[in-house]
Amino acid sequence: MIPYKDDNPTHTFPFVTIGIIALNIFIFILEVISQSGMKDVTYAYGAIPYYMLTFEKNQPVHPVLTVFSSMFMHGGLFHLGGNMLYLWIFGNNIEDRLGHIRFILFYIFCGIVSAYAYAITSPHSLTPMIGASGAVSGILGAYLLLFPRATVYTLVFLGFFITNVKIPALIVIGFWAIIQFVNGLISTGINERGGVAWFAHIGGFLIGLLTIKLWLPRRTKQWL
Repeated sequence: MIPYKDDNPTHTFPFVTIGIIALNIFIFILEVISQSGMKDVTYAYGAIPYYMLTFEKNQPVHPVLTVFSSMFMHGGLFHLGGNMLYLWIFGNNIEDRLGHIRFILFYIFCGIVSAYAYAITSPHSLTPMIGASGAVSGILGAYLLLFPRATVYTLVFLGFFITNVKIPALIVIGFWAIIQFVNGLISTGINERGGVAWFAHIGGFLIGLLTIKLWLPRRTKQWL
């Protein structure tokens, strides 16, 4: 099941959403063309749980700063494409509701919380975490709460056939969330040497879901 657009109109142009997507693509290109190679770049600027929690500096930048650099890095085209697709579909509506400045702050906030959610559940890991997944998960949590009945156009694979289905956001994002929770529980206690940081997704999703209403701007009073 792959969503590709929604029918939820906006009233403002999503400058920040487009800017974040462009920045992620630009940084991925820098990763690919880096002379030191993507692996070395990932270990240099990715968020490594052990260093994030102990502040032991074994990277070119302070471990706290890697929380920010890591959320704009990706490990491959599918990783980048999937995150940017979800951000494009759902991010513009959250930006529309929050405003441009609040949106970028909310996005970064979700990214930070998601990174530490993973670090706390894998405190001894020396494997770097990269990707916008945690921040984007926060956007999904916010969208689920604010627009649960919005229609999402989704590609559904039925064997060799592909069909286009209109599905409420509650089901699309809810199904995605269930997958994250199930895989997160399955991965508990497993010594991971790479793969998906499920608890970063879970942490980002929950913080977006639980705090989005606190980020909404207050409506101005209308005097008669």
